Amino acid sequence: MKKSYKESWINTRMGFFSLLAILFWLKTILAYITAFNLGIESITQYLILLINPIATTIFILSIGLYVRNEKRAYATTLILYFLMTLLLFSNVVYYREFSDFITINTILGAGKVSSGLGQSALKLFSITDLIYLVDLFAIGGCLAAKKIKLDKQPVKGRFAFAVTSFSVLMFAVNLTLAEADRPQLLSRTFSKDHIVKYLGLNFFMAYDGVQTYQTNQIRAQASENDLVSVEEYVNKHHADKNPEMFGKAAGRNVIYIHLESLQQFMIDYKLTDKDGVEHEVTPFLNSLFHDQQTYSFDNVFHQVSAGKTSDAETLIENSLFGLTQGALFTQLGGKNTFQAAPDILSQTAGYTTAAFHGNVGSFWNRNDTYKNFGYEYFFDSSYYDVTDENSFQYGLHDKEFFDQSVQYLEHLQQPFYAKMLAVSNHYPYAKIQGSDDELPLPETADETINGYFATAHYADQAIEQFFNYLKATGLYDNSIIVLYGDHYGISNSRNPELAELLGKDKETWNEYDNAQLQRVPLMYHIPGETDGGISHTYGGQVDMLPTLLHLLGIDNSKYLMLGQDLFSKGHDQVVAFRNGDVMTPDYTIVGDNVYDNQTGALKTNISESEQQTIDGLKEKVQLQLATSDAINNGDLMRYYSTSGLQEIDTTTVNYRDQLQQLETIEKEKGKNSTSLYSKNGNKSTVDQYVRTDLVDEKTTESTESTEVSENK
Repeated sequence: MKKSYKESWINTRMGFFSLLAILFWLKTILAYITAFNLGIESITQYLILLINPIATTIFILSIGLYVRNEKRAYATTLILYFLMTLLLFSNVVYYREFSDFITINTILGAGKVSSGLGQSALKLFSITDLIYLVDLFAIGGCLAAKKIKLDKQPVKGRFAFAVTSFSVLMFAVNLTLAEADRPQLLSRTFSKDHIVKYLGLNFFMAYDGVQTYQTNQIRAQASENDLVSVEEYVNKHHADKNPEMFGKAAGRNVIYIHLESLQQFMIDYKLTDKDGVEHEVTPFLNSLFHDQQTYSFDNVFHQVSAGKTSDAETLIENSLFGLTQGALFTQLGGKNTFQAAPDILSQTAGYTTAAFHGNVGSFWNRNDTYKNFGYEYFFDSSYYDVTDENSFQYGLHDKEFFDQSVQYLEHLQQPFYAKMLAVSNHYPYAKIQGSDDELPLPETADETINGYFATAHYADQAIEQFFNYLKATGLYDNSIIVLYGDHYGISNSRNPELAELLGKDKETWNEYDNAQLQRVPLMYHIPGETDGGISHTYGGQVDMLPTLLHLLGIDNSKYLMLGQDLFSKGHDQVVAFRNGDVMTPDYTIVGDNVYDNQTGALKTNISESEQQTIDGLKEKVQLQLATSDAINNGDLMRYYSTSGLQEIDTTTVNYRDQLQQLETIEKEKGKNSTSLYSKNGNKSTVDQYVRTDLVDEKTTESTESTEVSENK
């Protein structure tokens, strides 16, 4: 029987090649429309979106056309198709949570992050994602069953070259259309979304590879001369101290409390139960936020990128931004020189420095990065009694974490700088056993959003218990406690489902609303002060270190910091997002769109003078980000000596047997020891930590906790 045209076409090499090209084009378009938020604004952009997968898909698959042996030819084409599909599939899953695309640095740093992820990564997958993979199984099955036969006739070299040439021509057309719609696309853009929207995902990966290589070359070629422009920027951008606030917390312990994934909208937020009774989600944090002993800020924005929490740590402790691609901790943390808060306070004010985190030390490469930051001690999960019941994939639940941390905190010599990385309010926001009361949860269509309120409520209770301990032991009165949100908890892709809870319309939710939602809480709580309050100053996490140093009475002018003291009258209130977007009291600038913050409306008729103001804001942000990149990518801190700080010898830092190290110091100092343990008559204060959720089990847990500490 004569074979049909369809069967004969599919059994030729060009037919098989065309089948794969068409399938991948369809999958890519599906992802563009359903998985990525690319901001398509015109018919031209829709046209570009439809054609941009074609050139790179044909170019990559055409490699198989040059292979003459049929088995190797089909194998080569299938492997290339599989790799493209894997890249597309991975980006679909990654974008769902991070609203970003995978980069070379993301891949290179994956091993240093994956150890702490556990099963949470699995929760990013959706059953609908299988649509990107099902064709692989179908094609494999057809080849195995010989429904698709291997064509022994090789493609002529000239024809294969013609196909490749056609792909190059298609890319030229694609690039021409893209440049017409977005001039200087490759030379000025800071947005990965623009590259993908105009030139495709495959091209973005190649482009990112070139950019990554060039960045690595920058470090190799950097010299002390590169510091000149950096110092000029820092000196010009510096904001003088506010005499009324300078030294308010001088000599006090510094306790950073990390508010994982907490956004500003959660402060004072109330949920109503079925009986019409309102319940505060974070009642204790609310009370702190409004306390006259607290200097609170309601217009501070996170400025993180792919490094998320680790980017926030980079910002608040170095006054530098993270990287444009991947996480600074995983890429540069183990090899760069830093002049971070722990190092500054240790060398200039005699502080003991320690970080506490109930996850593995290698997560985000903290065990290496913290040494270069100047942390003398790092208590990771190996110092805690971690079980399946009291933890999840990101570490200990907050009540356990704070409770078990005090056995080490009490042995730190004062004054100390301690960072408490609590993590319970972290995606996937699963309900946690041990809450003191039941919070009525919202009933949106997104369970992630619903769970977010429950874990935030639990974290609030844990922080209150920790504060009660600080007060009971006296540490509270001699400390400044800084509470900060590190990044968004609800990603942009989920925000429309959140809209109704915020009094917004899901259908009209846009990029302006997304930008406004990037506010995070920031509180400087100084017990004994009476002139606190809520400041409406606009700022970012990059401003936190200059602010803290001035509160401690330390002049920050001799350090390379890109932020400004939030209390300074010279603070410019220009907030740079890592992707180049801008936030000020007047404007929200997202890409090329400018919104009026008073009305939330897109500005269309902009006068020449106002456009100059807007352009000036963009240039200011670009300069700040470029200066940060120059410092980080060139490792320029290794050349900076004006601060007077000595280089850290990381070989002397040992994160093993740390409790014994601290106890040895106490014994050597004797009566001069300033640790809480020594001040308490060489008696532990662990029993002063009260867990209201575990009153009956407290004695047992204290015993177990003591046994754990003895084993350390």
